[in-house]
Amino acid sequence: MQEDIAKLLTHLGFTEYEAKTYLALLRKSPLTGYAVARASGVPRSKIYEVLASMVERGDVLVSYGEPVQYAPKRPEELIESRRQMVDRQLSAAEKGLERFVDQSTPTDLIWDIRGRDEILYRVREVIGRADKRILLEIWEEDAPEIREALAEAAGRGVTVLVVAYGNPDYPFARVYSHEPGPEEITCEYGGRWIILSIDGQEIVTGIVSLGKESRAAWSSHLGITIPITEEIKHDLYIAEMLHKHRDILEASFGPGLRHLRKQFGAPIRVYRPQPEADGDLD
Repeated sequence: MQEDIAKLLTHLGFTEYEAKTYLALLRKSPLTGYAVARASGVPRSKIYEVLASMVERGDVLVSYGEPVQYAPKRPEELIESRRQMVDRQLSAAEKGLERFVDQSTPTDLIWDIRGRDEILYRVREVIGRADKRILLEIWEEDAPEIREALAEAAGRGVTVLVVAYGNPDYPFARVYSHEPGPEEITCEYGGRWIILSIDGQEIVTGIVSLGKESRAAWSSHLGITIPITEEIKHDLYIAEMLHKHRDILEASFGPGLRHLRKQFGAPIRVYRPQPEADGDLD
């Protein structure tokens, strides 16, 4: 347990000796430098150098009496000071980097986005630019990742239309359930995807169920934004027709229009990266 906490402290800028010193002082303080060395396992030849560095940084308090004694900064104060430091560093980095940016990323190209986290980050970022209408297809499992961004868009008057695989819990949106449902689609295709279009001008679309191997495209290129936007609209049309005329449509095409879907061929399976073969091929 102590080793795990000490490792966490190294992520906050502590050296190994500093982490041991801080934890020893948390267990008991105030202590003299000699007592800190004994309690922490830090060599006596190093302990005063370690303490001096921590005092200068503000992580340890010192009382210059007889003898000199040390006490730790309270954990909540330590975390808050680190949080403020990181915020200052990020703000400084943001301002500094802005001087090197001469233009925004050209979105008339088609950009390859890799990794589930990066894809969902880009989806949230694009949603933030929506002005009038958001069209979205999403699985229930991925819905919470972009819920806040969509709610903010709806709050500023953007219409949000969703084709959902499962229940995304989006009370601010008009949600249509995709049929067949998520279990059957996932079984057929082997994965989950997300399709987003904002104002018919910018899209993000791709597979999000492969973790770091997930892939998506992001673009404002007309050659992809128009067909992707129309794809979502057609799924919305079908959902609306099923809502109003289910009996008629399913009498002709089967439950969830299953027979109609099968008529146009087997589904394309989600790409799954294959392990590289050992050795070279002749």
